[in-house]
Amino acid sequence: MASPIRMSGMVSGLDTESIVKALTSSYQTKVDDYKKAQTKLSWKQDAWKEVNTKINDFYNSLDNYRYQSSWNLQKATASDATKATVTANGTAFNGTQTLKITSLASAASLTSGKLGDDKSKVTASTKLSDIAGADAVGKTIRITVGDKNTDLEIDADTTVQSLVNKLKDAGLNASFDEDQQRFYISSKKSGTAQSFSITAGTEADGMKGDVSILNALKLSSSADDGKVDSNTGAIKKNGVNAEITLNGVGYTSSSNNFSINGLNIQALAKTDGDGITINTQVDTQGIYDKVKELISSYNDLINSLTDKYNAESSGSYEPLTDDEKAQMSDKEVEKWEKKIKTGLLRRDDTLDSLMSTLTNGMMKTYYDDSVATFDDDGNQVLKAGTDASSAKKYSLATFGIMTKGILQSATNRQYEYHIDGDEDDASVSSKTDKLMTAITEDPDKVVDFVKNLTNNLSKELKKKMTATSLRTVFTVYNDKEMASEYSSYTKLINQWTTRLNDMQDSYYKKFSKMESTLQELQSSTSSISGLVSS
Repeated sequence: MASPIRMSGMVSGLDTESIVKALTSSYQTKVDDYKKAQTKLSWKQDAWKEVNTKINDFYNSLDNYRYQSSWNLQKATASDATKATVTANGTAFNGTQTLKITSLASAASLTSGKLGDDKSKVTASTKLSDIAGADAVGKTIRITVGDKNTDLEIDADTTVQSLVNKLKDAGLNASFDEDQQRFYISSKKSGTAQSFSITAGTEADGMKGDVSILNALKLSSSADDGKVDSNTGAIKKNGVNAEITLNGVGYTSSSNNFSINGLNIQALAKTDGDGITINTQVDTQGIYDKVKELISSYNDLINSLTDKYNAESSGSYEPLTDDEKAQMSDKEVEKWEKKIKTGLLRRDDTLDSLMSTLTNGMMKTYYDDSVATFDDDGNQVLKAGTDASSAKKYSLATFGIMTKGILQSATNRQYEYHIDGDEDDASVSSKTDKLMTAITEDPDKVVDFVKNLTNNLSKELKKKMTATSLRTVFTVYNDKEMASEYSSYTKLINQWTTRLNDMQDSYYKKFSKMESTLQELQSSTSSISGLVSS
């Protein structure tokens, strides 16, 4: 239906728009209230999405602490770091081992003799026929790498660079050094299996080759491994495997890297005499750093949630309408909205429950795994034959990891944990380092506790993220419910906007009719006045 013509007091002189606006203000207020409520809900959804991301990140990170494989931390050192570097992956046995390095791996290589001199230099663009003679044209050079053959058929335009390119195509490293006037060729990998050859066959081989071509290119080498060929000046070296002996057992590798029973050894140089020693032990610093990483991650999360829960109240602040924004500067609008957004989750029951799950989880106590197991319900029970009176439970406080409480903590930091003796935390750095002492004395006891702690946290957080009719899986807030509420606001806004427009149209019709009537009356009056005056 077409909207009525809105005449704005042209005859009556009335401010029709202001009057209609005043008459329909209650409808406009309804529209504005629902828009504000929807905007606030949208901001709250964003606030929860941020929280949900933090919770999910923390939940996923717990896998780095729940499993024994994450705690198989070892430190390996070599008595002479110039001979070998060593690392351990957690499965090597702790103690001292003897390592002898008898040979290092190297790649097969061929260095050609010198082709030209200062008076007649060969360049990358020099044709092979200019070096080997016109008879080279039509002949073939075969490059063999493993079981792969790559042939170069020499024509009148084949250059030194063409040969280099073919060598690369065959899978070799190759270059021609114009300053040294030599080809430098090598296999891409080290080891005896990485051999290669450059040959010129005969008609019987199905190739039109001529060994004189290779002689002219100074690529032929019939000398022993590593010795200069007296005819061409070329030197060919065979690939070599690395050979080591670890605790009297010999090993070979095509590279200088060995992986043996949890040890990763990189051979750097041959050893003399009795060789060198490798010492492997539990990486106590690595375990300490991992515990510290967990505590830091937890602190970041709980502090963020506490800030939101204890945020200042936004009081009577509500989202602004477009008209209200128009009367303020951008900076004022930003400050106004920030005031509302900061307090959206203040004293939120869902957030409170979530924080309780985290804080209660961190306060749990556990026996170490040597004396207890977990039943089907996830409760820790002592193993048969264990004396309950002598079995000791452990908590974070046992290892000098504690909160400062409400009275001694900074604002909203009452749930934050501190590690006594932590050099990065000035508030507790002077205290006795119980954590490192415990790790040094019995690392398994510390690891067992942290595994149990994080297992429980993971289990409890998973419960909070289970899908329901109100929320989707891996979500800690009622996202479905909020989405439904958002849609309801959209319907209400549309309904009240329609009512507002209908009422405004109705009033404008009436005012339009009034204006038309007044105009007709004015015309009649003018006509009568004209008759009287005549």
